[in-house]
Amino acid sequence: MAVGLPEFVDNPENRCPVVLLLDTSGSMIGEPIKELNEGLETFKSSLMQDTLASQRVELEIITFGDTVGILQPFVTIDEFNPPQLKASGTTPMGKAIMIALDSLEKRKQMYKDNDIQYYRPWVFLITDGAPTDSWEQAASQLKDAEAKKKSVFFAVGVEGADFNTLREIAPSTRPPLQLKGLDFREMFVWLSTSVQQVSTGKIGEVKQLPPLGWGEVPT
Repeated sequence: MAVGLPEFVDNPENRCPVVLLLDTSGSMIGEPIKELNEGLETFKSSLMQDTLASQRVELEIITFGDTVGILQPFVTIDEFNPPQLKASGTTPMGKAIMIALDSLEKRKQMYKDNDIQYYRPWVFLITDGAPTDSWEQAASQLKDAEAKKKSVFFAVGVEGADFNTLREIAPSTRPPLQLKGLDFREMFVWLSTSVQQVSTGKIGEVKQLPPLGWGEVPT
């Protein structure tokens, strides 16, 4: 008889954890939050086209705005129901990053406890502003996790984002990217293709990611 949590007994596939850190502050009201919601729908539908990836990619959503915390705990894509995000409040980005790092460590321990192999986690931050809380400690821990290959961090700024601060938060080897317009859907297609390639390969294998047609490094 199999022993372990039901989610791992029922689906013992390797896991590829992805954490989305989504800015839901007041400045995202209107078209930005609408496009972001549609992007989440695209992410699910794109990954659902690959049965193996849909069972291996696990998504957690952390929002930071009027409240900050885990909106969607880790769940495989085939079990994921995209939420309808609403925008309000400030931008407590530092706290959101700390929550993400802590949550990832707990999730990885859960994998180990249930004999589940896993790929290096992805942390994907999307914002249109600047942190309104202390972020320096979060940035330090984030860079330490990256250096120790505990995670892969991407920062994406919408027009109006504080790229000077994002450069301080992101690792120097992967500077923040500026989204072209509000092309969240194209960005999420890229993200789904990328994690699909990773999650269907061998653990530890280096994959060439698709071209970044949706974003560019700001000057």
